[in-house]
Amino acid sequence: MSKRMYFIPAGVILFILYFTVFGERGLLRIYHLSQEKKQIEQKVAALQAENDQLKREIEALKSDRRYLESIARKDFGLVRQNEIIYQFPHK
Repeated sequence: MSKRMYFIPAGVILFILYFTVFGERGLLRIYHLSQEKKQIEQKVAALQAENDQLKREIEALKSDRRYLESIARKDFGLVRQNEIIYQFPHK
């Protein structure tokens, strides 16, 4: 009977310990959620940096005529009047 008295509290402690570690709100779940939070924060920071860069580009397109001209030349192949373009074959 004395051995049985030790098994009941030990079983209860193991039961509580199991759910503390492996349960839905256990330590492992908290660890995985914190890792996921860090990844999301990194993505947010990257998107914020990209957003800031796009805002700068929009402002440059609105106000900087030289930047606008360089985009038109590079992306659309536009040239000024009386300008000659030389194209060389790629090797």
